[in-house]
Amino acid sequence: MQNCQDRFAEVAASDRFNFIGNVKIGKDISLASLKPHYDAILFAYGASKDKSLHIPGEDLRGVYSARAFVGWYNGLPEYADLSPDLEAGSRAVVIGNGNVALDVARILLSSLEELRKTDIAEHALEALSRNKVKNVTVLGRRGPMQVCVSYQILSSPRANTIEAAFTIKEIRELLSLPDVAFDFENPDLIPGNDYIRKLPKLEQRRFRLAQLLQKGSTASNTAEKSWTLASLASPKQFTESRDNPGSINGLQLASTHYKDDSTRFELSASVESTGETRDLPCSLAFRSIGYKSTALPGLMSDLGVPFDERAGIIPNDLYGRVLATTGGPGELGAMHINGCYCAGWVKRGPTGVIASTMDDAFNTADIIVKDWQDKVLFLNGTSSGAGKTAQGWDSLSKEQETKKAGLRRVSWEDWCRIDGIEKQRGREEGRERVKFRRVQDMLNVLT
Repeated sequence: MQNCQDRFAEVAASDRFNFIGNVKIGKDISLASLKPHYDAILFAYGASKDKSLHIPGEDLRGVYSARAFVGWYNGLPEYADLSPDLEAGSRAVVIGNGNVALDVARILLSSLEELRKTDIAEHALEALSRNKVKNVTVLGRRGPMQVCVSYQILSSPRANTIEAAFTIKEIRELLSLPDVAFDFENPDLIPGNDYIRKLPKLEQRRFRLAQLLQKGSTASNTAEKSWTLASLASPKQFTESRDNPGSINGLQLASTHYKDDSTRFELSASVESTGETRDLPCSLAFRSIGYKSTALPGLMSDLGVPFDERAGIIPNDLYGRVLATTGGPGELGAMHINGCYCAGWVKRGPTGVIASTMDDAFNTADIIVKDWQDKVLFLNGTSSGAGKTAQGWDSLSKEQETKKAGLRRVSWEDWCRIDGIEKQRGREEGRERVKFRRVQDMLNVLT
């Protein structure tokens, strides 16, 4: 993350870069208004919508989106008012096996002293000082060996990477928490070292996770806090507390098993319900089952760019060029939309971590450069050989739409000033930074 921050700062220092913050595309400025002022538009806005479980009781108090919880303790203004009830009880469950799921467990189980050393938001620290959670269950529908995902970024000749839904670094950090014990409910789902040594070298990397789980935690089994990795269970419904109506007091699970038990170490292994259920008591539940991109307002009407609602992506040719079709990635015969590109999760769905997303961005950027060099038509039918290019923000900002009341553009210099003030506030309290909780508070220091 620090490397990303340093690279962003390096890019932003270029005189060819223009940062336009606090402006919502489709609300403050329409996509249609961008078109006359830019040669190309790259959509790289990620996945902002949570997937839901669609099971009974999901609206009970105590059931939260893991994304919202992470946003809350990281100080994102949109989640400032989440106010999770961390005093409701000692048991929490996180549904999902991704890095975000492990982040939630780590924050709930970390000591307050350790959290104070970080840049966690002040309001979250105050709430976590009253945290009563002692045990966290991280729940998966399949087993730990299906958590690892092997995939190829099709637009990249460099990629043939093996990654995990949660990474080795994340699982190691959680296993290393002092005075936090670890329990794995299904040890027979972890292959032994004899099995692993027989595999090709590339495949062995996937089983580093198994070796970590076998090693377990250094904490004593009698530690005050603990976390459990539970497999082969699917959430069926949240149960309501009789003593506290409207609040969660448990999760009913449907047990699953492998259709073919001999495949339990394979990525492609599939499971099915056993028909049995069991109850898991909990006072807090976090949904962490993935994300989905949504269409920007005016995407189709202003630019003619379609959006695949089912897949949650902008249709593209796998290299990053936007296609005028919803038929699926790389559809043969589909027409490109001049000057429109995409990268990241809105291009290929919410998979991968920083390294794979960065690699994907490099490849889309290479395609934009190639199209420019090949004099491919861009927005408004212009090409790189057509003379003077569009003027971007310099001309767009002169239009009436961007002058309307209430639109306060934040420049890169403004952002640096906000960043500096947060760090100064942190130094005064012996912390890395103290974050602003509201957007308006950030804007107030710029006046």
